[in-house]
Amino acid sequence: MPIFVLMDLSQIPDFVKLALFIFFCVVIAIQLFYYLFYFVRLANFKALAKTASQEYPVSVIICARDEAENIANNLPGILVQQYRTTHEVIVVNDNSTDETKYLLDEFKKTFKNINNLALTQEAKMIPGKKFPLSMGIKAAKYEVVLLTDADCVPASEFWMQKMQDAYHDDIQIVLGYGAYKKRGGLLNKLIRFETFHAALQYFSFALAGSPYMGVGRNLSYKKELFFNNKGFSSINHIPGGDDDLFINRVATKSNTAIVVDHEAHTLSEPETTWSAWQKQKFRHYTTSKYYKGKHKFLLGLYSFTQVLVYPAGVAAALFYCWWLALAVFGLRLIVQGIVWNKSMKKLNEGDLWPWFLLLDIWLFFYSLLFVPALWKKPAKTWN
Repeated sequence: MPIFVLMDLSQIPDFVKLALFIFFCVVIAIQLFYYLFYFVRLANFKALAKTASQEYPVSVIICARDEAENIANNLPGILVQQYRTTHEVIVVNDNSTDETKYLLDEFKKTFKNINNLALTQEAKMIPGKKFPLSMGIKAAKYEVVLLTDADCVPASEFWMQKMQDAYHDDIQIVLGYGAYKKRGGLLNKLIRFETFHAALQYFSFALAGSPYMGVGRNLSYKKELFFNNKGFSSINHIPGGDDDLFINRVATKSNTAIVVDHEAHTLSEPETTWSAWQKQKFRHYTTSKYYKGKHKFLLGLYSFTQVLVYPAGVAAALFYCWWLALAVFGLRLIVQGIVWNKSMKKLNEGDLWPWFLLLDIWLFFYSLLFVPALWKKPAKTWN
């Protein structure tokens, strides 16, 4: 018959109990550093007032493979943008076998600024989306290229104008927000929260002078920057990374700006099943292992301490002093709550705020769920 021995808490040495509490305080201190040094920057962000506004010629680039339905639903939102200056919309039809070609031909009859670029061969040894995107950028007539996906639609008819308006002085990269449409259900909230949380990090790091990624659903940069850095040549062997890895390599403190204006967002349909969303996130996270060392360290330390908050807090409360542990945790919660509230409003995700405590708990499980993606081999297709 098994014998269970319950540990007498009084037998645990006092220095061990104190060490557990100190460890919890260190975890909270690191978390507070991220919130008060990095994330508060997005919460308090205000776009610089411009004394003069200049509209640059823009080439919008969309890569599509078997995306006929998305093109029919979303392309009109791009074609009717209110933009007085010269612009074009390049749709790279990457070996589609559906009705994409015929849809684009029909749109061309009404909208003369569409450039349909058809690819009929696969690029050998270049997996993923990078080859069709490179061909689109090469075909672009204008210096400013604005990227989005076939499953995205601009949140307003001023998307193009708002995104290009961030260019000034030495700016060569503009990071935008690629949101997901608001639907009912828990999964939709978690998807939108994860998107918000990722944006909280990459926008805040960019504002702190350490930009590390952008999202291809809403991203702009100069052709000159692309070709001066030999395009995607350094990451052609990696299926993903046409957005985050490229930005990770070329973005600097002085050449990157962000746009958070609600009218400058793009909107996508979120996944409707847990398995599809998990597959999508695994695919995205497999590229993070290729980030610069300093970014991997900073992002890893934040995620690591995020995972430790609740286990370390419970240990400190049980073995040392529950009300001191609760006070320390409460301090983090107040700071986090204020930053999240202001940042969510900035990104038009304010309806998530009432759930913020549950979402913080979810981050613990989310981090554990997607850690294996760091060692998972990337998929070889982009669609």
